[in-house]
Amino acid sequence: MSGTAAREARVLGIIETQRGKRPKFRDERITMAHGAGGKATGALIEGLLLPAFGSPALDVLGDAGVLDVGGATLALTTDSFVVTPIRFPGGSIGDLAVNGTVNDLAMSGARPVALTLSLILEEGLEAPALRAEVEAIAHAADTAGVAIVAGDTKVVERGHADMMYICTTGLGHVDPRAALSPGALAPGDRLLVSGPVGAHGTAIMLARGEFELDATIVSDTRSLWPAADALLEHAGPGLRCLRDATRGGVASVLNELARSSGVAMLVQEAAVPVDPAVAGAAELLGIDPLHVANEGVLVAAVAPEWAGAALAALQDVQEGSFARAADIGEVRTSPTGMVLVETGFGGRRVLDQLVGDPLPRIC
Repeated sequence: MSGTAAREARVLGIIETQRGKRPKFRDERITMAHGAGGKATGALIEGLLLPAFGSPALDVLGDAGVLDVGGATLALTTDSFVVTPIRFPGGSIGDLAVNGTVNDLAMSGARPVALTLSLILEEGLEAPALRAEVEAIAHAADTAGVAIVAGDTKVVERGHADMMYICTTGLGHVDPRAALSPGALAPGDRLLVSGPVGAHGTAIMLARGEFELDATIVSDTRSLWPAADALLEHAGPGLRCLRDATRGGVASVLNELARSSGVAMLVQEAAVPVDPAVAGAAELLGIDPLHVANEGVLVAAVAPEWAGAALAALQDVQEGSFARAADIGEVRTSPTGMVLVETGFGGRRVLDQLVGDPLPRIC
């Protein structure tokens, strides 16, 4: 082993050891980073919440809890949406609330059935703005094929909310074809993404007007059930796991799966689909598109013998436009729990989770 290779192996070994330790929650105060999907969120969940609330369904840390109820296998999930601004190119807080919860069910292999809806409204919210979100919620639910079966409304004093927050709970029926688990990945598995990454987070960033950038970028918010359904049908028992790449982006998903399964991953940077406008904005701001949030992009781990059929099926899904789905890398044996990216120059870099997110409150 050359000197350079030995140094690289030693550094990777140190990182591997540190990453193998269970996160601890030692912070004195909650910051925006704790809600951004990165390492701080992981420390809050695994260091404080899981020890208090742990259960067989919760300990899996899946997108939804899977329960056996009277012989039926059901998936249950809940989410809150606090995005600002509430309307942005390609979507709004209303359809985001529906699609986000529907997608958590779909990533558990569950066909979405029903949602509950809780609206927290700020005093002074204009009726046309509320009416627009109600229409967006109804349209997204109709598109996803789910019924809203219960709800609640609260109004808080002016200045105590940012126009409106939405909380949704989703119930789905786990498809009998699904045998998904974040701990099921094995060396040789292929890693698929369902489309270009980074659009949602970048669209929100530009909509806030905090940067002097002029680009037409729309959110990718959409229901992922049609894509999940196609993968369940065509990847068969080779479909190991599904995850939607929301806060923390594809990077967080891959790191979480690598840790859960005790494997490594190698991503081919050139194979990752990124729209030119998103890539340009990310480069100007010094952000890796793999760290930017999506609201309609999934990551699938598929056994190698099923990967070709899975990718073809994904690209053929008409409802939602997944034509640019791609095979971006593979699962490897070591270094355990780590994700490496092979760059266009032939080098490799570690793709880690961020502590927080470069852009909080994106969903």
